[in-house]
Amino acid sequence: MALVEKAPHEKELFGHPVGLYILFFTEMWERFSYYGMRAILVLYLVTKTSEVNPGLGWTNNEALALYGWYTMLVYVASIPGGIIADRILGQKKAVILGAILLVIGHSILAIEEMWAFYTGLGFIISGVGMLKPNISTMVGGLYKKDDIRRDKGFTIFYIGINIGAFLSSLIVGYVGEVYGWHYGFGLAGICMFFGLVQFVLGQKYLYGVGDYLGKSKNVEDRESLKRPLTKIEKDRVVVLIISFLMVIVFFGAFEQAGGLMNLYAKDYTDRMLFGWEVPASWFQAANSFFIITLGTAVAGYWAKRKLKGKHASSLFKMIMGLIIMGTGFLFMTAATAQYQSTGSSAMYWLVLAYLFHTVGELSLSPVSLSFVTKLAPAKYASLMMGLYFATTGFGNKLAGILGESASQFGEYKVFTGIAIFCILFGALVWLFLSKLKALTHGAEDNERKMTSADAS
Repeated sequence: MALVEKAPHEKELFGHPVGLYILFFTEMWERFSYYGMRAILVLYLVTKTSEVNPGLGWTNNEALALYGWYTMLVYVASIPGGIIADRILGQKKAVILGAILLVIGHSILAIEEMWAFYTGLGFIISGVGMLKPNISTMVGGLYKKDDIRRDKGFTIFYIGINIGAFLSSLIVGYVGEVYGWHYGFGLAGICMFFGLVQFVLGQKYLYGVGDYLGKSKNVEDRESLKRPLTKIEKDRVVVLIISFLMVIVFFGAFEQAGGLMNLYAKDYTDRMLFGWEVPASWFQAANSFFIITLGTAVAGYWAKRKLKGKHASSLFKMIMGLIIMGTGFLFMTAATAQYQSTGSSAMYWLVLAYLFHTVGELSLSPVSLSFVTKLAPAKYASLMMGLYFATTGFGNKLAGILGESASQFGEYKVFTGIAIFCILFGALVWLFLSKLKALTHGAEDNERKMTSADAS
């Protein structure tokens, strides 16, 4: 019997649809451009205008205020980005539009004028808002209902995010600081252009994924835009919103990495290693490193638990992720206690904290993305993903408030308080786990291994 050649969108690579890797590299370049620009933004703002590589000469407070609003708006913009995709464009076209806006935004930032600075930021906020929620929703669209590979697929996708973030801080940061800030901004735009091109060229692997429901060949898909939500769909939305509370708490704590933990590494940690001082900023690379090296192992662990019939629902994983991440702050408590006792604290406390934070992140963040695609009603798929990213933005804002409180309460109390709150909050949600799972109406009960043959 002659073998039938599979269509491109049915082909697999390493046990997952090839389309996953198209989305992986698109998101990798998008995160490269975003985190690269983010790495030099505040430095550009505060560098004096009289320097060889001049900046804008803002004060630290002015720069941090703009940075805080900018990073929050980038994620809040995911809400209108999701609505536009659900109601007008579909996810695929929204991603293309978002990538185009990002290329324009980063390119405008390369112009050394104040109008270009604010205009470029506006384009980037709009571009991320269009691209971020919709490309994540498309990852879920690659997998059929009950496909246990979905969570691992999101973890692979998440690794792409962190490869982009890891490389960009090194490359764009170096170009911006050494050769000129606007060269760094421009480089970010060039890399986003690469992401746009490879996404467009990879469309044959994304056939039927991310299309506008109003033009779907499936009658049920088209009718879903007109009918009201069913009770099951409403219950699932309620569960998602409750899970978003965990996301806010998680990122309110986790994002201390760029703030309070970063300052602690700089001011209070003994960073001497064999006579050489380790740069404080390097500790933030630990998170991306651990994600890249541990991502598939953590996802595989949870999948095996699921297949063995043990607790492995998305809600359970998110709860454990929050508790594990909170536990990581106890290492920072130990670090501050050591500093108070001896006048310095060892580097290994930071490394251990980042290790626990990363394992917690891998159990919550990519799982949350997958959970949204499992429970969100089809006509609100991108909107719910947009709400998820908006909650991460609110978490970032909360992180800033908590970090600032250290000036009043001290690092020991802040780190310890964060640990205790995260662990207790996770335990509290755990008490209601069975009731929350009931509201999902079995969305994850029949997950099993699937191949492209099951999907066709």
